[in-house]
Amino acid sequence: MTQPHLNYKSFAKINLSLRILGKRPDGYHEIDTILQTISLHDDITFTHRTDQQIVLTCDDPTIPTDQTNLIIKAAASIQQRRPKGVDISLTKRIPAQGGLGGASANAAITVIGLNTLWNLELQNNEIEELLKPLGSDVPFFLSGGTARAQGTGTLISSLPDAPKLYLIVITPNAKVSTPVAYASLNAPSLTTQESLSILSSSFAEPSFEDFNQTALHNDFEGVIFEIEPEIRRAKEALLDSGAQGGLLAGSGSSVFGLFENADARERALVNLKCERGWRVFSCETISRDTYSRSLISSGSRY
Repeated sequence: MTQPHLNYKSFAKINLSLRILGKRPDGYHEIDTILQTISLHDDITFTHRTDQQIVLTCDDPTIPTDQTNLIIKAAASIQQRRPKGVDISLTKRIPAQGGLGGASANAAITVIGLNTLWNLELQNNEIEELLKPLGSDVPFFLSGGTARAQGTGTLISSLPDAPKLYLIVITPNAKVSTPVAYASLNAPSLTTQESLSILSSSFAEPSFEDFNQTALHNDFEGVIFEIEPEIRRAKEALLDSGAQGGLLAGSGSSVFGLFENADARERALVNLKCERGWRVFSCETISRDTYSRSLISSGSRY
């Protein structure tokens, strides 16, 4: 039976580790990263139209709603399977260009949601093929949880879920786009050849029992902290407030801090010294099972 509308949560992600292994002959960078979904999320509603238009609205006026938005690109991609129309309403909470995968998550949820709304009955492998051209980490949001991404970020393999981690995410008043972040990388920023064997063995059987500052690593931190010192100050604020570890969230401007428990996180929120314009989010990690249950409760079979 055709459903008139569907509501989905579109969860953000952080990178628990991000290594840039070098530049490939095709100009892309080879990476090895651990991705993790977190509870910070956008809301997306899909409603049937009687024509074949794809219309996107958003409560944040700074977010484009034209063909440049990945939601529109994702909807147009799956629309090729069945010429139907849809009104898409986006309630935006995940900061843009924050390294939190908001646009990628939105694109994945659009394909997943329209597959259900339009009764296309595409299988996971067919959905994944639609997601790959939309961005390197978009396929990750098909299943969420904890996963390793390799190559250019498109080779996704699920990992055992990390235990629940309590987080504060700060998006300071600074912007760094992914292309600028990659363009700023230079040889000293890249993982050395000597560390590749160590990297390979350390990822073989990941352990998430004792995350701390030494366990967290992001090769982008050096260049992005140099471009925008305010982002470094946000990380230092988290550590000063009692975080057990802190890290740049991805290739954008957000940073996150890890806390021992919910009480420690709440104390940190009280003591956190923020600069004007910083956005602060109290959240936690989302397991693969919780992520799947969210999709199912929204109407998806995947």
